[in-house]
Amino acid sequence: MEEEKKVCASESAVDGSRDVWSSEPSLASSADHLVVMVNGILGRETDWKYAAEKFVRELPDKVFVHCSERNVSMLTLDGVDVMGGRLAEEVPFLLGVPAFEKVASCVIHFIFRRTGRHLFLTDDDEGKPPLLKRMVQDYGDLYFMSALRAFKRRFAYSNVDYDHIVGWRTSSIRRQSELANWKDTNNEKYPHVVYEEHCKACSDAEQCDSTEGNSYDKIEEELVTGLSRVSWEKVDVSFRNSKHRFSSHTIIQVKDQITQIEGADVIQHMIDHFLL
Repeated sequence: MEEEKKVCASESAVDGSRDVWSSEPSLASSADHLVVMVNGILGRETDWKYAAEKFVRELPDKVFVHCSERNVSMLTLDGVDVMGGRLAEEVPFLLGVPAFEKVASCVIHFIFRRTGRHLFLTDDDEGKPPLLKRMVQDYGDLYFMSALRAFKRRFAYSNVDYDHIVGWRTSSIRRQSELANWKDTNNEKYPHVVYEEHCKACSDAEQCDSTEGNSYDKIEEELVTGLSRVSWEKVDVSFRNSKHRFSSHTIIQVKDQITQIEGADVIQHMIDHFLL
């Protein structure tokens, strides 16, 4: 415990969110990268506790980590748009650090203000296309794809099996035919990373548009096509040899530091590939 105090410090902000930074003032003052961690459905800001502290321990003079608290537990069911609005309100509030707030003010208009209908593409707000379909392009004055393109690199970490919450095809932004042929790895540093792929941005002409079937399949194809217009680095992960493999959905983020520490190598992979 004493060692952790020397390495990083954390406190709850006014809104209940969790901020993590180096406890050494000289290191913390030079941090120039903001890492925002957001929990999944029915999750909490503490789900990212291990990852947040690990980031700061590894990069004490480079990063400041903010674990969002605006969308926790039942609030995650309010809808993608509502949650986006809450996060947009929260991010500029960070620390009162001028440098972070200045950056946030430049991108805040990229994020705007019910979750099941959104995820299953059944929402119909005033006759508009489903929200997720709108989000794979710049829609009106909402610059969704422009915001995504603003990042130099985009990573997608995916469980290839035993994740019964988010399927491999969905989390890795692939068509069924594009799923990788993978095998167990002998990589001692990242034993659970079984496949890595760099996917270049594709033009519309390069996309497969031969999808047949119901309208849902067509919309799904549009989503994959839209998101493939930017490059991705895809990292496939497997915990199939773990006795806790049926908890792969949360092991990948080390939600519990005692029973799910096996996922630590995935967090380490994120840190090692973090662009500074």
